[in-house]
Amino acid sequence: MDPIIVIGTGLAGFNLVKELRKLDQDTPVIMLTADDGRNYSKPMLSTGFTKDKGADDLAMGGAEQTASAFNATLRTGVTVTAIDRGAKEVVLGDERLRYSKLVLACGADVFRPPMEGDGMDAVYTVNDLMDYARFREAAAGKKSVLVVGGGLIGCEFANDLTNGGYKVHVVEPVGRCLPTFLPEPASAAVSSALGKLGVVFHFGPFAQRVDRHGDGVRVTLSDHSTVDVDIVLSAVGLRPRIGLAEGAGLDTGRGVKVDRFLRSSDPDIYALGDCAEVNGHVLLYVLPLMSAARALAKTLAGEDTAVSYGVMPVTIKTPACPVVCVPPPQDVAGEWEFEIDGHHVKALFHDSDGQLRGYALTGDACGEKMKLNKALPALF
Repeated sequence: MDPIIVIGTGLAGFNLVKELRKLDQDTPVIMLTADDGRNYSKPMLSTGFTKDKGADDLAMGGAEQTASAFNATLRTGVTVTAIDRGAKEVVLGDERLRYSKLVLACGADVFRPPMEGDGMDAVYTVNDLMDYARFREAAAGKKSVLVVGGGLIGCEFANDLTNGGYKVHVVEPVGRCLPTFLPEPASAAVSSALGKLGVVFHFGPFAQRVDRHGDGVRVTLSDHSTVDVDIVLSAVGLRPRIGLAEGAGLDTGRGVKVDRFLRSSDPDIYALGDCAEVNGHVLLYVLPLMSAARALAKTLAGEDTAVSYGVMPVTIKTPACPVVCVPPPQDVAGEWEFEIDGHHVKALFHDSDGQLRGYALTGDACGEKMKLNKALPALF
């Protein structure tokens, strides 16, 4: 029997195989990854400095332990160079592996903003456990960090690094933090709370250059101001990895296009997680990933199951000002209404018919999440 091959060993790949093994103990599974194959939870990467945990502390299991637990073959440090759909094979350089079903759980790449200078070797990104290990090692003994990007990843790391004893600067060109998630009053609550914690925001300009300066670096912003720090963390955002799918001729958009059965334009190739565009939605969060893993596991076990996306709140780990939100659909017209008490903001978005279509809660207002979730329509 040709195996099910899963490309990727992040939360999507591991949770899919975990769910599959609840239903099917026997079908051979091969997992392929370019990294070291340790099982870990990616959301925990932006809590490591607060908890003073290294990469080994965040890992829930090594490659051999995980392979044994999942009754799967786990191959680490390998790169899939192509998919031969006609032969139903994945290509690893000179090697080919046949598959019965292929699952793309490739995740997303960090977007790297265009910066120049002789200090670019001091610019790090954290997109997986191995990245975290490198950044953690580079930050040891340092005192200051500049975070490029004030979105979800940037704000989480700003809070985490400050808790870890670092002086943190954040550069966000849009003019406020979390601009794609929160309306202005909620953004202001988060930036105010992080500011009181010690985070310095530079709203408006973008980072242009990173040059060596003494033992650290000098970051030059587009307004010609400069910030001197020891190290830089780029946290601008993520882009679904679709290159492998594009090379195989699969339909792609922002992600690998799949239907509600997570099936791509090739009936034997599926996708889930950060690389997938499910029924037109690209949601780079844990809740949709878990729903997709449970549904696809049933399909691979022989029971075709469409994924359902209910209400998908996003929790942002900024303990200085906790945040949970459901951004309203971009194509829906409506208005925000606010209740504001310091860092505690309750923002509700109603469409033209008065239907609740989104919310943003900060501070103590986060306690209203469950009630509001019941009032929101499911995505599909």
